[in-house]
Amino acid sequence: MLHRCHYIFLFATLALVLSACSGEPETGPVEVKWDQNNCERCRMMLSDRNFAAQIRYFPEAKRSRVVKFDDIGCAVLWLKNQQWKDDPETQIWVADFRSGEWIDARKATYIRKNNSPMGYDLGAHAEADPEGLNFAEAKQHIEQVEKKYNVHGKQHQHMQPMKDQSQDLKQQGLTRESQAREGEQQ
Repeated sequence: MLHRCHYIFLFATLALVLSACSGEPETGPVEVKWDQNNCERCRMMLSDRNFAAQIRYFPEAKRSRVVKFDDIGCAVLWLKNQQWKDDPETQIWVADFRSGEWIDARKATYIRKNNSPMGYDLGAHAEADPEGLNFAEAKQHIEQVEKKYNVHGKQHQHMQPMKDQSQDLKQQGLTRESQAREGEQQ
């Protein structure tokens, strides 16, 4: 009898250890290693916990795979080019812009917020909002932003004026420095 209990205990312990080592879960979002993981589409590092997204898809005859994105815009644009984009098993998760908690992207409400990582400027949250966009409307918004600002692969030219101003300020600083040096030499 003692021998039998010993085997049962050993088997239960082994089962527990193996289940703990099985890796990622097969549903839902996974842990993000902030400032270490990169966006699948734009390769930018994931650092803003309020705009990130994840997609879990199920390749044929394989375990599910999760890809991470820095902005819901990157997730939507990446997904539209995948052969399994309409598979009902595909899960899309987005961070709630208020809490950072993961919510189902298809059920979220999207509010136009400034300064999302890639300029699509949509913040998601779980509660309905009369001024918010549903997932289909959010996808349309993302497509419009992409068409307007990403012509021929030149991403987000709407941010160009800021870059130009920055360059102008740098140039002005260099000009002031060179004028100061000239004054010192005289």
